[in-house]
Amino acid sequence: MAGVNSILDPEVPAGAYDEFLPGALARASRQREWTPADGPLPALYLSHGAPPLFDDALWLGQLLDWSQSLPKPRAILIVSAHWEAAPLCLSAPAAGTPLVYDFGGFHQRYYTMQYPTPDATGLARQVAGLMPDSDPVHQHPRRGLDHGAWVPLMAMYPLADIPVLQLSMPTHDPGKLIEIGARLAGLRAEGVLIIGSGFMTHGMRSITAEMLMFNKVPGWSSDFDAWAADALARGDVDELARYSRAPGMPYAHPTPDHFLPIFIALGASGHPDRPVQTAIDGYMIGFAKRSFQA
Repeated sequence: MAGVNSILDPEVPAGAYDEFLPGALARASRQREWTPADGPLPALYLSHGAPPLFDDALWLGQLLDWSQSLPKPRAILIVSAHWEAAPLCLSAPAAGTPLVYDFGGFHQRYYTMQYPTPDATGLARQVAGLMPDSDPVHQHPRRGLDHGAWVPLMAMYPLADIPVLQLSMPTHDPGKLIEIGARLAGLRAEGVLIIGSGFMTHGMRSITAEMLMFNKVPGWSSDFDAWAADALARGDVDELARYSRAPGMPYAHPTPDHFLPIFIALGASGHPDRPVQTAIDGYMIGFAKRSFQA
């Protein structure tokens, strides 16, 4: 396995991904495709990890295992913390949608990675048809997939053979995000996987050397994660909407963008007040990786 000085300074950039990929491609090629007999796919919330995910063999395996536990979706619609735009917008649907390398300070290798997905025009039409005339979705002619979308999907669906669209996050209002998710819920019964992509804790302003080198988990991260896990286990969406008063705040989320995709996923589940199923937990550089399906 590639040596690592710290998760942000690997000896071989994306070396863990290089070792992961052959086996992942083999598993993905055998994945059973979704059929209507499977019923609706779940809605997911995942912590996406940015470029360091490609240097974390454990996390890569966890994401692949999660995707392989589900039928292969017909298409993927993802809402990322990294595209906040109103009115509601969709990424460019053409095949080979460009990637947005919206991160800085990393090795050049990460800026050359590719994820050439197929045409998603059909999904774009479906999403547009679900939005009311009073609040239509706008088709962006050039916007590609940002790292909150393509980074985790390269682990989950490495064949890049599933149409992918990204939907912008137009508001910070949890109730309105749940409403948007609810409009999309019917897509799950057509084999569309709906994903909210963020990070359960994302205190970028509070990173310490101990977190980087030893994955030391600060109290603000573990406290917030425990609070969120409890609320999710009880289906207490009202408590989740009061995240600004949660333990560990504001350090866990100096800005709310990485927490808010939770509400899209809960709305898309059709039952935002039901307990969720945790798929991944643990920490990366002290940030909570908690991810779930609903």
